[in-house]
Amino acid sequence: MAFTDDVQNKAEELKGKAKEAAGKATGNEQAQVEGIGDQIKAEAGKVGDAIKDAASTIKDKLTGN
Repeated sequence: MAFTDDVQNKAEELKGKAKEAAGKATGNEQAQVEGIGDQIKAEAGKVGDAIKDAASTIKDKLTGN
């Protein structure tokens, strides 16, 4: 997995946590939901990156690289 992907996913996760916390503090339910959505998006990015890495590893093993 590329370092930049890791950084982007972590930034998205932290943004989501901050937005969720701010929403809770102010009673803004929409901000809370958006924050949770950002965190889910970050997790989905992590899963997608893991799948790409696994596919690359399998390809390398099958082609003998």
